[in-house]
Amino acid sequence: MTAPIPHIIQNNTFWLSSCRCIFWEEEQALILSDLHLGKTGHFRKHGIAVPQALFIEDLQRLIEQLIHFRAKKIIAVGDLFHSKENKEMYLFLKWRSDLPGLEFILVRGNHDILQKEWYENAGIQVKEGVYAVRDFSFLHDPSEVPEETLDTNFIFSGHLHPGVNIQGLAKQNLTFPCYYFSDTMAILPAFSKFSGLAMVKKQKHETVYAIVNNTLVKIK
Repeated sequence: MTAPIPHIIQNNTFWLSSCRCIFWEEEQALILSDLHLGKTGHFRKHGIAVPQALFIEDLQRLIEQLIHFRAKKIIAVGDLFHSKENKEMYLFLKWRSDLPGLEFILVRGNHDILQKEWYENAGIQVKEGVYAVRDFSFLHDPSEVPEETLDTNFIFSGHLHPGVNIQGLAKQNLTFPCYYFSDTMAILPAFSKFSGLAMVKKQKHETVYAIVNNTLVKIK
């Protein structure tokens, strides 16, 4: 992992990690989106041979980021899980039990369909719609931001799995996950590497960082 890059929003410092998450310094919180835990198990259950190593790598990367930043809180902006319970989610519960002091907040996404009791047993606080902390709001789908929230708070969202095209040395088009920032909103890359990409095109007033081989590249 290369050194995180600071991004200042409303006098708060947000450290962008090449590991697909953001550390909010003032709140000691790790912000991330679209982990889709259990997705590989869901595919295997339906006869598609996806190795469990992908799930384990995502979870290990999350642990490494928590340790690196010494985070006291996780704010997940949706799609923490992919579907109904499977064996991989029980591995997550084991991991969660080892970190009882870590505050875990989930802003529910369209894939977060587990029963209320499951989240309670996992020590996860589930927030519906928009979750606000001071001058910042968190929600899953950027297309569902209430107008009054957009007028007052900076928004962190996910859902889209943003990606960007970069032309290689041989003039080939390469695609990479990215962070997208406008004046009012940030869209985070999917934390899970087992995810597709929705291409975004940077406009003049926007800031985009591509994640290229575990390095952050600012798109000009």
